Amino acid sequence: MAMEALKRETIFEEQPAEGKTGVRAVPRGEIAIRGLQKVYETKKSRFEALRNIDLNIGTNEFVTIVGPSGCGKSTLLRIVAGLDELTAGSVALGGEEVIGPGAERGMVFQGYTLFPWLTVRENIEYGPKLKGIPTLERRALSNHFLKVIKLEPFAGAYPKQLSGGMKQRVAIARALANRPKVLLMDEPFGALDAQTKLEMQEMLLEVWEKEKTTVLFITHDIDEAIFLSQRIVVMGAGPGRILKTFEVPLPDKRSPEVRELPEFLALKRELGQLLKH
Repeated sequence: MAMEALKRETIFEEQPAEGKTGVRAVPRGEIAIRGLQKVYETKKSRFEALRNIDLNIGTNEFVTIVGPSGCGKSTLLRIVAGLDELTAGSVALGGEEVIGPGAERGMVFQGYTLFPWLTVRENIEYGPKLKGIPTLERRALSNHFLKVIKLEPFAGAYPKQLSGGMKQRVAIARALANRPKVLLMDEPFGALDAQTKLEMQEMLLEVWEKEKTTVLFITHDIDEAIFLSQRIVVMGAGPGRILKTFEVPLPDKRSPEVRELPEFLALKRELGQLLKH
């Protein structure tokens, strides 16, 4: 049944250790970025968008990247997604080099990328249907994610009948229905009103806790980054590079009240000062 797909897989890679070749397990949700550089060149100009990006993201980890506009956050995300080519360095997922798009990476953008001619259920089942998953298994998957995103009464509705927040819930469910090892999210709540944004943040944490998918998240919102993340990566511009990484000193179980904790406020001040300068 489809629920069997919830099981996590592990692959193996050769790993030198003290002069010998050993073998270590590499969880499929682990992202390893090494010496990544991205340069855009024309006959008349050269623009270095990213320089020497080194970043490890562990399986089931929730990592957020913040930084000023133009620092290359979205470019980095697109390279991890396999939608853009790097100039130098490497990106690996579970020990395997990323050379193009793959079903093991789900993408959620700021825009509501739903098929308007499909119902909510049909949108969620679209990817599994392309994979040839049988009807009963697809129905089990869509039932599962409709429950997770709390939209069971809207299974037969079309996107035009949904609010912005509801559309983005469906977009997240559709990405997760492909059982990706990694969920890549580029400002997914940026277009929502303040109250809906807070609700969506809480919903995303619930989904992440249940699904245990590795998440790489992009945002300009410092409060959002702290509330959601286990770790925050701050990038600077000219060229895009990592300035500093912060561990988020908050409990795994988070409610809106954590925003009032001294640890939250202290990290917010530190991040604000770093981004200001």
